[in-house]
Amino acid sequence: LTFFNKTIAKRTQPGQRQSVQNEEYYVHVYMRADGLCGSITCDAEYPPRVAFSLLTRLLEDFSTFKPDWAKETKNESFQWPQLESDVIKYQDPANADQIMKIQRSLDETRDVLHNTIDSVLQRGEKLEDLVERSGELSSQSKLFYREAKRANSCCAVV
Repeated sequence: LTFFNKTIAKRTQPGQRQSVQNEEYYVHVYMRADGLCGSITCDAEYPPRVAFSLLTRLLEDFSTFKPDWAKETKNESFQWPQLESDVIKYQDPANADQIMKIQRSLDETRDVLHNTIDSVLQRGEKLEDLVERSGELSSQSKLFYREAKRANSCCAVV
């Protein structure tokens, strides 16, 4: 993967972003106009927009952390604590990205609304049943009243 990342980074033009699939993984590369480049390897489910958002943020923070990065000629690694904390933070893209947070909130709201509408429709059906039963009871009581009146008309009360 390291070789693949380096190869894609070398082939990326300044100011360009690209995503390349390598087996089941995607490599997202962003090279800023000043030549500073970064890459992220993730699975196919990780949203590319969030990956590029993380890359942009990391490159900006790195250029602040090491302003003389362009003078660096050694190909050695060094410790950068923010990298590890940001990678941990971005493990769940829904928590790290504002748009994904909003989308998740909208999805939850939509689900609640669907459940509420279903409940209202069920209540409406129950109300229709009650109205129908009420109508039946009303017609039966009118029938009972007429029959009782007819039955009582033959007898006089003294």
